[in-house]
Amino acid sequence: MKKDISVLTIAGSDSIAGAGIQADIKTISALGLYACSCITSVTAQNTLGVKNIQAIDNNIVSQQIDAVFGDVKISAVKIGMIYTKENVMAIKQSLLSNNYNGHIVLDPVLVATSGDSLAKEDFLSTLKKELFPLCSLLTPNIHEAEKISNCKINTVEDMVKCGQSIIKEYNVKNVLIKGGHSNTEDMTDVLVYENMTYDTFSAKKIISKNTHGTGCTLSSAIASYLAMGNTLKDSVKQAKEYVYQAILFAKDNTMFSGHGALEHFYKIK
Repeated sequence: MKKDISVLTIAGSDSIAGAGIQADIKTISALGLYACSCITSVTAQNTLGVKNIQAIDNNIVSQQIDAVFGDVKISAVKIGMIYTKENVMAIKQSLLSNNYNGHIVLDPVLVATSGDSLAKEDFLSTLKKELFPLCSLLTPNIHEAEKISNCKINTVEDMVKCGQSIIKEYNVKNVLIKGGHSNTEDMTDVLVYENMTYDTFSAKKIISKNTHGTGCTLSSAIASYLAMGNTLKDSVKQAKEYVYQAILFAKDNTMFSGHGALEHFYKIK
């Protein structure tokens, strides 16, 4: 374990352990850091779909965050699934009351890989207003970016414009729009910076049904590399390589009935 580097993940629990806070903890641990956690909701789900969701009480969410900051120095925070607008406010208030001013990577999780909704309808506007301005990086996929910005994305140029629009409208520092859901042979992600410049990251698409938790894994990997002191560009580059290998090593796994999990510990295996 890399000395004294801890990452806090704030996210929902996944009972199949391929996505959500379980995927975050696996990722942070696989990269050699210490993972702390705050569970925002409990889901009854597997690789075939989401059966039920129970949000955690706001006070318990706040107390989890307070407990972590009261004991451990946190070098980066990853925020994933938040089911209610009340939990959004609890998270914001806890981060501010603990005077946290480090990296925050927010993955605006709206829909599971199975297609099931992972957020209440009224929560997105609160998320945009209250948490977006605190973030170092926002990591929506194409569909999430379209919903956030009301833009239509068909090309890489559209991804750039959409990222720039989100930064201007919601005061986000940086936006990474993930292109894994595009209907192309290559996966291209676009990282748009606060100054409106951008970088692109491309990789050959791996044909695999085992992609459950890809977004959770990427965002927690980016947070981990930022916690190690890497630049944002290098953190995204290294995190993408980690996820690529985790997908590659899992592509022939047949243990799951639906969209299976990644192989987070491929380096060990």
